Amino acid sequence: MTENAPVNVSDAVGRENVTPAWACAVTSFPPSDRILSTILTGQAERHGDRVLLVAGETRWSFAQTAAIAAASAQALVDAGIRPGDRVALMCSNRPEFLQVYLGCAWLGAIAVPINTALRGFQLSHIFRNSRPALLVVEAQFVDAIESVEAGVDLPPRTWIVGAAAGAVDARLSAVPLPALGAAAPAGAVRPGDTVAILYTSGTTGPAKGVCCPQAQLFWWGIYSARALGIREGDVLFTTLPLFHTNALNAFYQALLNGCTYVLEPKFSASGFWAAAQRHKATVGYLLGAMASMLLAQPNNASDRAHRLRVALGGGVPPQIHGPFLQRFGVPLVDGYGSTETNFVFAGTIPSDRPGTMGYLADGIEARIVDENDSALPDGQAGELVLRAGEPFAFATGYFGMPEKTVEAWRNLWFHSGDRVVRDADGHYRFIDRMKDSIRRRGENVSSWEVEQTIQSHPAVAACAIYPLPSELGEDEVAAAILLEPGQSLEPVDIVRHCEGQIAYFAIPRYVRILIQMPLTENGKIKKGVLREAGITTDTWDREAAGVRVRR
Repeated sequence: MTENAPVNVSDAVGRENVTPAWACAVTSFPPSDRILSTILTGQAERHGDRVLLVAGETRWSFAQTAAIAAASAQALVDAGIRPGDRVALMCSNRPEFLQVYLGCAWLGAIAVPINTALRGFQLSHIFRNSRPALLVVEAQFVDAIESVEAGVDLPPRTWIVGAAAGAVDARLSAVPLPALGAAAPAGAVRPGDTVAILYTSGTTGPAKGVCCPQAQLFWWGIYSARALGIREGDVLFTTLPLFHTNALNAFYQALLNGCTYVLEPKFSASGFWAAAQRHKATVGYLLGAMASMLLAQPNNASDRAHRLRVALGGGVPPQIHGPFLQRFGVPLVDGYGSTETNFVFAGTIPSDRPGTMGYLADGIEARIVDENDSALPDGQAGELVLRAGEPFAFATGYFGMPEKTVEAWRNLWFHSGDRVVRDADGHYRFIDRMKDSIRRRGENVSSWEVEQTIQSHPAVAACAIYPLPSELGEDEVAAAILLEPGQSLEPVDIVRHCEGQIAYFAIPRYVRILIQMPLTENGKIKKGVLREAGITTDTWDREAAGVRVRR
């Protein structure tokens, strides 16, 4: 935390003389040792038979995990994979995913996790861009590979995880995932070598493959553990998908801090607390709408029958924090990070300003800049740019996209694309994405500010603000609304609720009341889907209805 940040004492009471596990890991693994093979070997010696991974019926100890990584690396070598080769991985939350990932990291090959929802053009782009030498695909997703465009070269080798239900695409040279046997020696891997290429969703063009070096994942484990107050022996419980940064770095949190990593297949609002109780989880991971979904469940006597001490709450609306803590007894930690950066901002436990970014982490530099990269004063919104103090704590660029890399990392700062405000006390507030900003008749509209206003209505469960083209040029403000269970609301009620709370020009012209929001696997609203849908048959138009805004 910065010198201006409040001291988080929630985990320090009675533990004043205990050095945090993450701090021990920093000293145990100096810069040259921040590679996964060295970390696995060191932690296997330190923790031995302690359980590291729980996934369904699978249990791996620290020692077994190191052995599995070495054996998986040998299986890759036997398949002709060499350091630097890419291995595409399309698999759900199951131990085979981690087995292949660890093998790649041990050997020095590069894992390319693929979102299991991708099809057609999106999937084709990833194969075209990453050019993998091997595809590892779960049987249930083999059909997705058939949607890859005909002109795209598929990998020369394919391993199938699980039993394929039918015939496999003739373009794939497919065999079952090989059994593990002999162990390979650790490859000559350096902290700056790419361990994974993680594809971010493309908002203005094709998805970009973020090159994540070995040391970046080390620092994800350190910074996240520090922000969440993780202790040795904690049970880290995630339902988020492994093909994204959050769940993958939670594995590093467990590995570096002597914890157990519990991987569930997917998020279930009705089953979350029962699973947390069954696993005796102490730390949880929630994003976006997931906390709201849990609160929407019927009250249950078992709402507090768990051991969860804290949960990540990045992107959770501010009005959710208090009721969530009151009902479930779990504080939500505000935070901010991206695939390209790290866990660079975190709030206190519990949050002093719910729903915001928190304070800048030690070891990170941040500026708020204008369009010319000149620093702006506190209180003025601009683009957030970031720089790491530790070597290879951030990503190194976009794979095969040098122009995009130079654009994002220009002037030696990573440009986040987020509009942010820094308050005088060192607290940072997210306003909106630079590209999500709406300009209506000469006025700039913050989608975030409008969303907060609408979500303060007791009948509203979630809201997304996005631009639609105006007949007069520039944009009109559109709102997609999800109601709380059992609630009813007319579109005009949204307009009346906004009057007097936000500027008249920011009040939505278009309102859609939806039964279900389009969500990513991480529970974030897909605004792109709403924008692309445009004016639909269920879109209410304030001007067509003759409703005037009261100024």
